[in-house]
Amino acid sequence: MRAADGTPPESRAAPRVETAAEARAYARSVVREQWGRQSRTVREEDDIDLQLVVSELVTNAIRHGDGLAGFDVSPTAEGVWLAVHDHSATVPDVAYGTGALPDGHHGNGYGWPLIIRLAREIGVHRRPEGGKTISVFVPLRAMPG
Repeated sequence: MRAADGTPPESRAAPRVETAAEARAYARSVVREQWGRQSRTVREEDDIDLQLVVSELVTNAIRHGDGLAGFDVSPTAEGVWLAVHDHSATVPDVAYGTGALPDGHHGNGYGWPLIIRLAREIGVHRRPEGGKTISVFVPLRAMPG
């Protein structure tokens, strides 16, 4: 069940994340801590998918959402919930799109299709204090062994 702001309960707010690189490092540390306790390792391709989704969400918040207002990570046995808070109430037109790549190469417009293809349960919720929260679930699988 999600909280009123769209984030799942028991999210861990990252300590002062200001860049995509800091968000990626924090998300990776939370996943390693959670999954390390369960004596399993995330598949490399799933870790890469997670890092791409984090990068795109945080970069979009910085570039198009009037700045990053917060970043939360909530690990589960099946993957990780991410919640990115920004200062803009504008919902991206492509947020609930098909994941189709843009026609032709324009140098941008690939982020949302990537998020749609790699994440599940995408939600966009306006925050009472202003801005919005974009939350997604990124599935993770354990390495065989």
